[in-house]
Amino acid sequence: MNSFTIDEKKVTIYQANTADVPVIYLNTVMEEGNDKIYEILKQQECPEVTLITISGLDWNHDMTPWDAPPISKNAEPCTGGADEYLNFMTKTIVPEAERRITGKISWRGLAGYSLAGLFAVYALYQTDLFSRAASISGSLWFPGIIDYVFSHEMAKEPECIYFSVGSKESRTRNPYMKTVRKNTEQIERFYREKGIQTVFQLNPGNHFQNAAERTSAGIGWLLTQQKQESRQKY
Repeated sequence: MNSFTIDEKKVTIYQANTADVPVIYLNTVMEEGNDKIYEILKQQECPEVTLITISGLDWNHDMTPWDAPPISKNAEPCTGGADEYLNFMTKTIVPEAERRITGKISWRGLAGYSLAGLFAVYALYQTDLFSRAASISGSLWFPGIIDYVFSHEMAKEPECIYFSVGSKESRTRNPYMKTVRKNTEQIERFYREKGIQTVFQLNPGNHFQNAAERTSAGIGWLLTQQKQESRQKY
């Protein structure tokens, strides 16, 4: 394991035991669960992967594509810094991280939980750097995201995308959160009908249950899909 810090962002590299393997980037709200995620991946006997986690994020800014009001009384507003952060991530964090990796990279993936799951989907529209993505309990309730997905073109169609939500996440009176399962299923179906390989997983529990296990499951799914030829824009 190798860690470094850039602009207050902590980047941790969980280097694979072999060279020439995929690299998956995982934006996280806290770093405490990252060791557990990597250990679960190894226990699942997934294909070899180098996992790169990024923490120390300004969560409601870095992970959100545009401004949005607080979704509840005690919540903070979202301030739409995803473009700025993605530019920093792809031009500064990724090159520095990959300079420290042994061997070649067979493909890159992007994964995230909650708002980072929203970011993983949005990023596919802004950059062609990632060929696979996982939106794990992703915040696809976010105002305007479903209209954006349906009306914009990806930078490059990915090989596959993983989606999941908790079975209790939409059981709420909150007008934003109650749409999360419906929106996620509609977005997954939209991509599937475009010919992209997708899956939707309904996990038991609410948004905060078994985050490390859910994240590992999403990353594991990405790792086990057969590599496809690059697709053209739709």
